[in-house]
Amino acid sequence: MNLTQSSKAANPEKLIWFFLLGWTLLNAAQAFTLGLHSDEAYYWLYSRLLDWGYYDHPPMVAVFIRIGYSIFQNEFGLRLITVISSTLAIRLLWLTIRGYGVDARQFILIVGGVFIFHIYGFITTPDAPLFFFTVLFYYFYQQYLKKDSWQLAILIALTLACLLYSKYHAVLLIAFTLAANIKVLKRWSFWVIPILATVLFIPHIYWQVSHGYPSVNYHLFERSSEVYDFAHTYQFIPGQLLMAGPLIGWLVFYYAFKTRVKDAFIRTLLVNAIGTLIFFLINTLKGNVQPHWTLIAFVPLSMLALIRFKQGFTPPAWFNKLAVANILLIVLLRLALISGLPVIAHLRPFKSFFGFREWAQQIKQKAGDAPVVFLSGFQEPSKYSFYTQSLKGFGYDSRYYRRTQFDIWPLEDSLQHKRTLYISDVVDTAIVMDTLKTHNGTYYTSWIDDTRTYQRVDIKSDNYKVVATPGEIKTFNLTITNPYNTVLDFSNTGQRHQVFMGGCFIQDDRLIYALLAPPNFNQIRLQPHQTIHFTFPLPAPMQKGHYELIFSIRTTPFPGGRNSRIVNFTVQ
Repeated sequence: MNLTQSSKAANPEKLIWFFLLGWTLLNAAQAFTLGLHSDEAYYWLYSRLLDWGYYDHPPMVAVFIRIGYSIFQNEFGLRLITVISSTLAIRLLWLTIRGYGVDARQFILIVGGVFIFHIYGFITTPDAPLFFFTVLFYYFYQQYLKKDSWQLAILIALTLACLLYSKYHAVLLIAFTLAANIKVLKRWSFWVIPILATVLFIPHIYWQVSHGYPSVNYHLFERSSEVYDFAHTYQFIPGQLLMAGPLIGWLVFYYAFKTRVKDAFIRTLLVNAIGTLIFFLINTLKGNVQPHWTLIAFVPLSMLALIRFKQGFTPPAWFNKLAVANILLIVLLRLALISGLPVIAHLRPFKSFFGFREWAQQIKQKAGDAPVVFLSGFQEPSKYSFYTQSLKGFGYDSRYYRRTQFDIWPLEDSLQHKRTLYISDVVDTAIVMDTLKTHNGTYYTSWIDDTRTYQRVDIKSDNYKVVATPGEIKTFNLTITNPYNTVLDFSNTGQRHQVFMGGCFIQDDRLIYALLAPPNFNQIRLQPHQTIHFTFPLPAPMQKGHYELIFSIRTTPFPGGRNSRIVNFTVQ
């Protein structure tokens, strides 16, 4: 059939709208049928306890969840705004790129085949708002490069503030965008952007200051303490190829980096894509880098690949067939997850989505209305709280794990001297524990009639990098702060559960050596929010090597909390 010029022009838009409809329906179906990922349940707790910041992330994900969950009190409601914002992001991506004459079919094949876009089409973590606001930023910034406008500057500032409230990775987008086009600094309107964005971000900055910079300490110091593992580096590249598309990922990278820079916007895309990937590749030297952390690189990568197709380059005939197969493979996987096929549900990457509603009810039958204290991890207490529609799950962050938001929330206060159910996936032979069979495995439980914990107590050292000889005594000048609104008394007189403080040397999550604090620790009595100084002489381990030193307060039967930042301790 012959088409008129006007009908030809309308055809690409119809194709995009059909694609968006299918994209939305698939994401909605997934959001409705699939159980929560552990991280989503954690962020649901964020939304129940709204604040300007959290230990791990800024608060935008909590806002997304709060809005959707106020409409539907289930998994779908938790994910509702993510489903909507994902569709809007894909639409904005098309509006941004179509000015380069991009073919609608190629747009669908590339964008619809980027695996990481599928993941955050329904899963609600901080990456979901990060994806939306990243695309929105490029949409406004492209217009700003063409037209110096105060209105666009204000819109960009608002978008950047939302990006910063989504995830700290937004700093990379800001830095690389400036590096790509430093000339924008000459525009008077430009200075509205950093000033307004900073003003809007002040509440979160104040939250960080008032809480002792927990996110800064975690991301810059706690995660940076790992010994280098080459596996983190060589696994980074295949992880990125998978995120770009299991079958066409390598082609997306190849085509994107073959794009010729013909204007400031293309240069911005290229610098952001390359800069973000190099930044996280370098970070593999300090520890494990999750494949999805580079999400903000895939927005410019997909646009660059599409622009390349309009620069006199025609992809080979087999590319379209491979791209279609790539999309079908992803969609089939998603449909298998929706159907809950056992062969898929039992795979390690997907087990977290299945069976936790039944699991929570099995634990609740044992616990009744009592709080449940889970050992080491934010995932299980968060899921328990979500699926019991309560705040009864509490995460005890042991010295072998890491700090979480449970070390900031006042949830611990409500446990003091109450009867709680202590639950762990490993048996503690020092106490009597019952075996509890659940839908998701075997757990061990013990009733604690008079719970006494000091998880939120903060201990700061005057030195976080120590080198010593075997057995050498190093004296640490510590500050101990009472974060509670009640008097803190470390005396064991008349207490059922004894309290101790120790300096714990850890390697590979195993306690190698520990020494109790001097006896005067148990004489400490602190008024609410009071801070005192405490001297702790600590002999180094006799075995040479690298250790993580943690100052930990322990009350029986718990293994001891992570009350301090890691001290990098080397015996040589």
